[in-house]
Amino acid sequence: MQLQQLHDPRSTTCSYLIWDEATREAAILDPVQDQLARDLRLLKDLGLTLRYALETHVPIDHITASGQLRELLDAAVLVPEGYGSKNPDVLLRDNDLIPLGNGRIRVISTPGHTGCGVSYYIPGAVFTGDTLLVGSCGRTDLQSGDAGVLYDSITRRLFTLPDDTVVYPGHNGAGRPASSILDEKRHNHRIGNGRTREDFIAIMKNLRLDPPSALHEALPVNLRNGIAAMEPRSA
Repeated sequence: MQLQQLHDPRSTTCSYLIWDEATREAAILDPVQDQLARDLRLLKDLGLTLRYALETHVPIDHITASGQLRELLDAAVLVPEGYGSKNPDVLLRDNDLIPLGNGRIRVISTPGHTGCGVSYYIPGAVFTGDTLLVGSCGRTDLQSGDAGVLYDSITRRLFTLPDDTVVYPGHNGAGRPASSILDEKRHNHRIGNGRTREDFIAIMKNLRLDPPSALHEALPVNLRNGIAAMEPRSA
């Protein structure tokens, strides 16, 4: 499969366009509404047919474009089971296989950053959302996050992938667009180098992070796949 990493500067979100070279069928991971025009243009320029808009978790730092991509391109919206979306097309479970052209995308359940996070795996690469970042990981103090669960997701589900698997994160905050499973096992400053579960939980408990500025705007809209609620018509 082919892929392209896409960036939203305001939220530092990394979206990913994945496609099968032979059939030109595509999926987009964690699309951002502010970048909808760019993504539509890219799909047209590459001659791709968008089949899916995939979410790794409910975002609270940007508004998703998944609902608009469904309206404009008839792409199916796929979200993790437990996401809380009002009208997804498919609820994803652990080890589900999503057909894309001549290949498949495997769903890996990786909760902890939120209560229902997933990662997506294709041979040689894993798209980790906010579960595993380059040198770091997602916070656990919002959206039913749990540091112990996140530790288990990373160490038992992601760190058990082949060492040369490329890690494509949900944010580019470290200035590096990607990493590898081996690099993260060795050098991730929160969870790498054999850090214990207890130490990791203590680190996450003491982060004291401010909530994202877009939280109260983004969360309710993203539970509707990025589609704002319709105003009631006056009589």
